[in-house]
Amino acid sequence: MNTTLNTAGTAYFNKQFYDKKLLETAKTRLVHATFGQKRSIPRHGGKRVEFRKYDLFTPDADALTLVEGVTPTGQSLTQSKVEAEVSQYGAYVEVSDLLDLTAYDEVLADSAELLGEQLGTVIEWVTRDAMCATTNVQYANGKSGRNDLLSTDVLTVDEIRKAVRTLKKNKARTFASAPDGSVRRPHYVCICSPDATYDLQNDALWQDVSKYSNAEQIYSGEIGRLFGVVFVESTEAKVYRQTVYNKAAVAGTNTHVVVLANEPDERAAKYLSKAGNKVFIGSNEVTITAYSPDDLELSFSETISFSANAEVYTKDAGKAGSGTQKEPDVHATLVFGADAYGVIDVDGSGTMETIVKPHGSEGSGDPLNQRATVGAKVAAYAAKVLNPLWLVRIEHGVSA
Repeated sequence: MNTTLNTAGTAYFNKQFYDKKLLETAKTRLVHATFGQKRSIPRHGGKRVEFRKYDLFTPDADALTLVEGVTPTGQSLTQSKVEAEVSQYGAYVEVSDLLDLTAYDEVLADSAELLGEQLGTVIEWVTRDAMCATTNVQYANGKSGRNDLLSTDVLTVDEIRKAVRTLKKNKARTFASAPDGSVRRPHYVCICSPDATYDLQNDALWQDVSKYSNAEQIYSGEIGRLFGVVFVESTEAKVYRQTVYNKAAVAGTNTHVVVLANEPDERAAKYLSKAGNKVFIGSNEVTITAYSPDDLELSFSETISFSANAEVYTKDAGKAGSGTQKEPDVHATLVFGADAYGVIDVDGSGTMETIVKPHGSEGSGDPLNQRATVGAKVAAYAAKVLNPLWLVRIEHGVSA
């Protein structure tokens, strides 16, 4: 009698299941990547893709007025281009045979799910950060820059109207279809954080998705509509947070070293560890030369004096409050039209792939069949703003 066993030779039967697990989990993270113009580089076509567009002719009534019997000078076609280069993203988990045999949970399946969430978030961040590179920025409440924004400068209906006005004046194209290809009313799209929608939903003009979802196919994560803008919420919407906020443990006199009072979080430690980055110590801006995480000692090139508990900080978020340099978070809400940005892969390889290596697949490198791995990879992906004037980044504070 032939018996099929789930051994090294047959474990690949589960690949479809693992792929489905990965993609279903990753899909819940992908909001920013959904609305980009899709482009694929042909296999063996290099790592870069070039988006080209014709520049519009200038409408000039005087220049276009014809003189009877005189042939005017012809116009020349001109193009502008945007280039992007794809990158790979991936991670894996190693599972021992003993864990696989004794664990209460389905370790390989759970690993695929966790990898899908991780990789989906990374792709979302890559796309989001590319979109946030737009030069078309609107600061809430008429402020002139990010560092002038207070937590009270929240997202309002008026800010959305201003963004819509900007897009219309720049002749941004609207979206006119749903994910399944069905026709929708022409609209722009807004991607915002839950904190941003909390402030917007206080307005009586807000139209909740439940009031129209039966009439139209909605986007995943869609929550409402306002002034011809469809709102899609993302927990991964961009938030500009102060990178470093700490204090000096002791005073320093004519020194180029400060000992931090508190252990920095991972993000701050990464920033402090890069020579050339700048921080403020009290009122002095200094250039970092080295950071020792063991003794929390930060070295810099300048020689300064400071008191104990002097604030050590960066200026990369909102406006600090009175008597402190602690800065509030600034949220980025994106309002855009169709073809404002593009997402690129190679020969369709932007789709996530699960890679399962069963126990013993390493051959002589795993002589006792002790190790299996579950991996996930995006073979090639990039995102790029194509038309900066068709994408508005609104920077604002949020309510507590």
